[in-house]
Amino acid sequence: MRRSDLGEFEELVLLTIATQFPDAYSVAIAEALEKDLKRTITTGATHAAMQRLEKKGYLTSRMGESTAERGGRRKRLYAVTVAGGKILEEVRQIRETLWSRIAPGAIPEIQSLQK
Repeated sequence: MRRSDLGEFEELVLLTIATQFPDAYSVAIAEALEKDLKRTITTGATHAAMQRLEKKGYLTSRMGESTAERGGRRKRLYAVTVAGGKILEEVRQIRETLWSRIAPGAIPEIQSLQK
């Protein structure tokens, strides 16, 4: 298995950005993560992850147009780069390979855990 420099939270941020393309911006990304993960996600934590991802070359950003909705302020819009897409695909393949190797009964079913 190849070692990835992509953390779990960074992976989730990248995936969320991909799902929101081309309108992914920090507040919307944090809100989507909070909804999907069912836990509090601050905009600051999301922003820090995006800065790391941009530094690693997995993410790019640009300033969008100003909108009346935001009082004339512009949003910074994020997009996954080719390198970001490649690392996501590598992580996906690793996870799928591991899931395919799990023997039947190795993971208790959720219903049996609730009893």
